[in-house]
Amino acid sequence: MSNSDSLLWGAVAGISRFAALLTMADLGVADQLADGPLDTEELAKRCGAHAPSLRRVLRELVSMGVVRRAGSDGYDLTDAGTVLRSDVPDSIRSSIRMIGEDGFWYAMGRLPDTVRTGSSAFVTKHGQVYEYLATKPDTARIFDAYMTARAISFTEALVKQYDFAGVGTLVDVAGGRGHILATVMHSHPDMRGILYDLGHVADGARELLATEGLADRSEAVAGDFFASVPAGADAYLLASVLHNWGDGDAVRILRNVRRAMNPGGRVLVLEAVLPDDDAPHVGKDLDLRMLALLNGARERSREEYATLFAQADLELAEVIELAAGASLLEVRPV
Repeated sequence: MSNSDSLLWGAVAGISRFAALLTMADLGVADQLADGPLDTEELAKRCGAHAPSLRRVLRELVSMGVVRRAGSDGYDLTDAGTVLRSDVPDSIRSSIRMIGEDGFWYAMGRLPDTVRTGSSAFVTKHGQVYEYLATKPDTARIFDAYMTARAISFTEALVKQYDFAGVGTLVDVAGGRGHILATVMHSHPDMRGILYDLGHVADGARELLATEGLADRSEAVAGDFFASVPAGADAYLLASVLHNWGDGDAVRILRNVRRAMNPGGRVLVLEAVLPDDDAPHVGKDLDLRMLALLNGARERSREEYATLFAQADLELAEVIELAAGASLLEVRPV
């Protein structure tokens, strides 16, 4: 078999490996194995699974290195499999469950239809992603956990690598539950934070910021970034926001930020920046998910971001590579 054949067949086999990981994550196998090995019958009982079927999945998981055999019919968790536990700080359990969720799985499976028509097959069937999540509270909770887990590595890199000197007030635009804002504020005790998002999201963020001990120097404000954003801040953070929108809508958001910011302020855009070469990059994988799930959404290159910024009277000052394929683009007023 040629190298190219091996690469392609490896991609085909990847669907089975991902399905095995999804089964492990959804059934909570890693949580059940956290205290040591179990035989298949006991493990199946604890997970609410059919033992003979689970045994076949475990065989695949052993070959992947996330579990290992323990005795004649027992299994134990490996170090690699530990991240599938729900109680570890770097858990990816929610990430795998979210990608395998019915609607998201449908979106990727219908990518050929999306490419044929130029319109997301997911949106055609289910409506906009956030409308879909609003009707599925359990899925929404997994999605929130997924977004939080995804942000951990690049948020830690952000506070280590970026100089926030001079930022007295930071507005986190569409900041979700507020995990990124809380991390930045903990690293800068004199900073004031404003989380800006839709009403029901802002309510959850207010609770999280209070739990983090930040209620006295933060606020959660409800609003629509297509209409306006809170004025007078030193910096505005747009983390995984612009990639959700086509160019026209992205420019509208940026123009509202430009009108609101202090004269010497800055915009901090946290996104996956596509490389100019043909090398593999997590942003290219993420771009196909955006294509499948949303109309108009896309990942962009440095040059494409610079073009967007220019249309909002902003200019790209610096790009800082963080972690997990994410970069911080520092943007200044023209």
